[in-house]
Amino acid sequence: MENAKQPRKGFYLLPNMLTTFSMFLGFLSMVWAGQGRFEDACMAILVAALMDGLDGKVARLTHTASEFGVQLDSLADLVAFGLSPAILLWHWQLCNFGRVGVAAAFIFAACGALRLARFNVSAGQISKRFFIGLPIPAGGCTVVCFVFFASLFPEAYNTVTPLCALVLAVAVGVLMVSRVRYFSFKEYDFFRAHPFGCMIAFLFLLACVVSLPRLVGFLYCLLYILMGLLYTFIILPRRNRQLQRALSTPNE
Repeated sequence: MENAKQPRKGFYLLPNMLTTFSMFLGFLSMVWAGQGRFEDACMAILVAALMDGLDGKVARLTHTASEFGVQLDSLADLVAFGLSPAILLWHWQLCNFGRVGVAAAFIFAACGALRLARFNVSAGQISKRFFIGLPIPAGGCTVVCFVFFASLFPEAYNTVTPLCALVLAVAVGVLMVSRVRYFSFKEYDFFRAHPFGCMIAFLFLLACVVSLPRLVGFLYCLLYILMGLLYTFIILPRRNRQLQRALSTPNE
């Protein structure tokens, strides 16, 4: 039997180059945040999220996934979605709280690192349908979308924005290391069963983002967070109770 044709070395490099570019964007975001270019720093993190979504897809399509790529991806995620949003929050608002602000920014970054470590050691042991804990890219994008959203606040609410940033940093950090289940959207059975409806929904969501990007972007992140909490604490316990009743009911 002939050996399967090995992918070219260029294919091996491509997903890792995308991952490294994501890490570079995270580093660039920290530089821009230090210069006070907060919206530029936010855009760098959003583009890093796009690269993070592409590198895994490219690796699977070209059959070049490797353990090295998995570990590099985790390190890049820590930089782009753990450290970068924490530094951004510090320079943007948390510096107003002194040591408390430093602690809040560190909680966000540290929880992101713990989230990645737990994901790496538990990969393959849990269903691909769910993430356990808020994914770190979603956490970073939530911070970014809040920065954009806060620009819509009236001047009278400027004194409230730092407190909101403080609460957000700690809350998102806690959600990342929680046991809350979040949909991963890695299984496409529903999309394949309803392709036309999914396309219409996608176009509607896209139109909303284009119309009011600063508002709708943050609302999408908030909705994703609330969906995980709703599923974990309301829907899942109800299903478990129904299953227990069904198992305990004697057959007639």
